[in-house]
Amino acid sequence: TTVSFALDNKKSIAKIGVSNNPILAMASTPGSDGYWLVANDGGVFTFGDAQFYGSTGSIRLNRPIVSMTSTPSGRGYWLAASDGGIFAFGDAQFYGSTGSIRLNKPIVAMTKTVSGRGYTLVASDGGIFNFGDSQFYGATSGDCLGAPTVGINTATNDSGYYTITADSQFSNFGPGHSTSCPPPPQNGCTGNIVAKKIIVSINLQHL
Repeated sequence: TTVSFALDNKKSIAKIGVSNNPILAMASTPGSDGYWLVANDGGVFTFGDAQFYGSTGSIRLNRPIVSMTSTPSGRGYWLAASDGGIFAFGDAQFYGSTGSIRLNKPIVAMTKTVSGRGYTLVASDGGIFNFGDSQFYGATSGDCLGAPTVGINTATNDSGYYTITADSQFSNFGPGHSTSCPPPPQNGCTGNIVAKKIIVSINLQHL
């Protein structure tokens, strides 16, 4: 599971002072007895039974790291940059990225499939990008929800995925589910066969 978080009064890098860059994401170990924190430069910090498998802290990145997720075994993890560049460590496998694609909006979050043989990226406009055994079930591309998308998670048994926006609008994609976006407004010009006209009134100063 990948979540956003606020540091509390437990052991944290805020207390031990080892990060010069803001923390952007975290992931828990399979047994929830530990977790990883990742900074925007890709520096990874381990707590509990989480193990260190590498980082991009010493790599010059094209774009900052924005998300991470761990493998099902907990012996690896993926880091995702805002351009969709993917960095795999430990037993995490690389299945593709959007690093070479011109995106309309930046990537903001990622989630793995249940098998761990794929992952899904989501952009701030709700655009979905699937890799490996991740399946596409729909998207909210085009900011139709009115607020940027900030998170994504895989549904149980890979039966889809969930996205959430900054103002807590929730969308469920999968078999039998679709976006919570409102339907597009009806086009009042449909079937209109009258020629287009521009009418100008000099008296009313109106066009």
